[in-house]
Amino acid sequence: MARSRGYGMTMDEDIAHVARVMVPSLSAFRGEPVLQPAYWRRRLQRIQSEFRLTETQTLQIQHLLGDLDRFEAESLAKKQPTDTHIRSLGPLTQCGDETSELTRYVQRLTTTD
Repeated sequence: MARSRGYGMTMDEDIAHVARVMVPSLSAFRGEPVLQPAYWRRRLQRIQSEFRLTETQTLQIQHLLGDLDRFEAESLAKKQPTDTHIRSLGPLTQCGDETSELTRYVQRLTTTD
């Protein structure tokens, strides 16, 4: 039975360990990863490249890599700002100097990207 280098675990135990702790560790610290996705990805890729795996082990690792892909996509989506453009308010109909100053201010806001 192949042992995972440095961990003293069998390959099945190592994969099961990653499966058990990876997802909780990705959001354990106030919703932020304790261990970054890059760590888990390197660890799984190392297992793939250094050991002869069974079909089941290969599928388990592919599933875990898919979990990482989904986590990273969701994290990126959360960080993307929603609509940040300021829409034009249209012509202002109030009278006086305040209206023209406000109109110029709104025009500056709506023309900068």
